[in-house]
Amino acid sequence: MHVRFSSCIGTPVLEEGGDTTLGLLSGILIHPDTGKIEGFLVGDLFCSSMDIVRWGTRVYLRDANVLAPPEDRIRLQSLLQDPRTVLGQKIRTEAGVKLGRCSDVQFNTDMMHIEWLFPRKFFRWGIALPVSDILEVTAAAIVVRDPIAKERVKQKTTQESSAKLPEMEAGVALRK
Repeated sequence: MHVRFSSCIGTPVLEEGGDTTLGLLSGILIHPDTGKIEGFLVGDLFCSSMDIVRWGTRVYLRDANVLAPPEDRIRLQSLLQDPRTVLGQKIRTEAGVKLGRCSDVQFNTDMMHIEWLFPRKFFRWGIALPVSDILEVTAAAIVVRDPIAKERVKQKTTQESSAKLPEMEAGVALRK
């Protein structure tokens, strides 16, 4: 399932097979190099994305004991101290054009990888950016492929394919 994080905030978290709410989703931890979702904050506690059994109108964890303070997870310490974030980070093109700040992400709940970034500049949403356009994530900004350069690549491939079309048509005519 493809979900935007902003629509997940406040989703109840339950233990698989139980009916008691353990808390509500309040935050997300994304690895800036891979785009993998390491886990979620449930109030002040952290749960790894590997501990999520099912995702729907509620999030089900395999066990209530997997919730722990993020500081207790040794593996996460370097990631928690890393100044490179995804949500809230400035987004700019490689040419230096400012696109706004990353205000939301869309992710796949099966793979737990982000797929789209949603920039916002002042009160206006920008054009959604696929993760494939990200060149690097720095402490200062998320650098994405320049849309003008991307458009030139599309035009070049379109021109090359239309140049090959007459050659292919000539080959078909020779076979007849």
